[in-house]
Amino acid sequence: MRHQTFLFFLLLCLPLLSPTASAQDDAEGPTMGWSSWNTFGVNINETLIRQQTNAMITKGLRTVGYKYINIDDGYFGGRDAETGHLLIHPTRFPNGLKGLVDYIHQQGLKAGIYSDAGRNTCGSYFNGDAIGKGVGLYEHDQQDADFFFKDLGFDFIKVDFCGGSPYHNEDHLTLDERKRYTAIAEAIKNTGRTDVRMNACRWAYPGTWINDVAFSWRTTGDIYDGWESVKGIIKENLYLSAYCYDGHYNDMDMLEVGRSMTAEEDKTHFGLWCIMSSPLLIGCNLTNINATALNLLKNRELIALNQDSLHLQAYVCQRTASCYVLVKDIEERWGLKRAFAVYNPSDEQQTIAVDFAAMDLGGVVKLRDCFRKRDIGTVEGSYEVKVPAHGTLIFTATAEQRLERSLYEAETAFIGNYQEIVNNQALPSGTTDDGAAYCSGGCKVGWLGRSADNFLEWRDVQVGQSGRYRLTFGYVSGENRSMQVSVNGERGQNLTNLNSGGFNKVASRAVTVRLNAGTNIIRLSNASAWMPDVDYMKVTLLEADGINGLEPNGEASLAGDEASDGKGSGNAVYDLSGRRVGRKSHKGLVIKDSRLLLRK
Repeated sequence: MRHQTFLFFLLLCLPLLSPTASAQDDAEGPTMGWSSWNTFGVNINETLIRQQTNAMITKGLRTVGYKYINIDDGYFGGRDAETGHLLIHPTRFPNGLKGLVDYIHQQGLKAGIYSDAGRNTCGSYFNGDAIGKGVGLYEHDQQDADFFFKDLGFDFIKVDFCGGSPYHNEDHLTLDERKRYTAIAEAIKNTGRTDVRMNACRWAYPGTWINDVAFSWRTTGDIYDGWESVKGIIKENLYLSAYCYDGHYNDMDMLEVGRSMTAEEDKTHFGLWCIMSSPLLIGCNLTNINATALNLLKNRELIALNQDSLHLQAYVCQRTASCYVLVKDIEERWGLKRAFAVYNPSDEQQTIAVDFAAMDLGGVVKLRDCFRKRDIGTVEGSYEVKVPAHGTLIFTATAEQRLERSLYEAETAFIGNYQEIVNNQALPSGTTDDGAAYCSGGCKVGWLGRSADNFLEWRDVQVGQSGRYRLTFGYVSGENRSMQVSVNGERGQNLTNLNSGGFNKVASRAVTVRLNAGTNIIRLSNASAWMPDVDYMKVTLLEADGINGLEPNGEASLAGDEASDGKGSGNAVYDLSGRRVGRKSHKGLVIKDSRLLLRK
């Protein structure tokens, strides 16, 4: 058994469960299907939707997990002047929508619809579809929700915001995103349907409140069929992994795969949408999709990363001048198997040595290429790859050892008041600066503090032993600032006079805290004044409970009944996940780079 061959941590009690573990167990994967907008815009009709539904079946897409047929803008026919009831376009959908929804359901698929949080839709503004004026949900939330989900039987809704922004509607409505999306979600709940997925399309991350309101939410501007668009969207979403949790997802917009980009660009587009757990809504014409694009969209190994039961978005763990390495757990939290992508947005081929220690994997690592769907052998320490221009390589890695993470970049943490809608200094809300070359990952998080809600929090600090730990914070500040360190909800030390000597220079300050075996939550905050910008947190084990003589890079033995004497006569032994793995004999404990391992 792998856990009996390499035991990484000896725990005298089970670790604390992740705060979101139970919610993740019941969660569903990102939405997979097809949407009409990217190729057809408002020029849709009943025949076209039926054709795309049929193609979903005949092309084998339903078999690999695609199940939603989403009708976007263009189906509207105004409102009844007396009742306000929503009308359907008389020539595009002369038979209404009920029969079409029934047809989609009969094929074993689900049906999606579109509306706007304001009065007018985006199509009425940008596409001159005047019949789409006045058809948005505003002032008709419950009426339209009942119509869509009780009468017609739709299973999904994308809710745009053109009618809520004064820049995109003729009546210059200025609506509050949180109030509108919350009201719409409540109207859907009032229908009695608990299975409807709502996508909030605000074209930027709307705020941390959205996780309680929508199934998914747009984090970027609208996609278009071109590499610059795809590259820009990836850049916008790279550092938002902390906001994808509990089976709710950051949406990088619909797919342009199979249209005009190169095969390499399509691979990057689809592959990164998969590993970053974005919804997968095909946007091309399925009736004439080319074979290369179709095979890519049907790649079961990439889809498995997108639909993985942990529902995680990959985060950046290694960065060079030109390339990014993104990684995430799959199948088992803090297990031996992870998925990673090597992404090259540059215009030239790049060579990069992937560092497995940076993704917390040790020993011999078995690799599988997800694009080519084949094993490529075993490596140790690092793996050099050549990544084509605009290209991405994606692998699964199964290691002999899972190393305890010691470096937590600030850009992987959760900002309590994060949003991208209004001026962050006025709100205030923290932001990520990915142009900080002087920081460890090329990023820092700034504009923190001045509000109890504007904190920085690492929610998944996993350690194998309860005990005393040193937390070292890299910070940036050109003036004296302060922040408070809290561990697992308990207020801790207040760090004062934090001045690194400039707003482009990193200094560090350390505190000693007690961490529990398992998952810990570490928060930095200042409710009344600006905090320093934060670069990273390093976690170093000082003294573990029940362990005598624990020294970095040395050997240690255990004390107590549930332990080993370091000579092979041990009792209960647990791995990092908290699973008891028996009384396997071993030759002693090894502390290496503050990571507790068992010597083989």
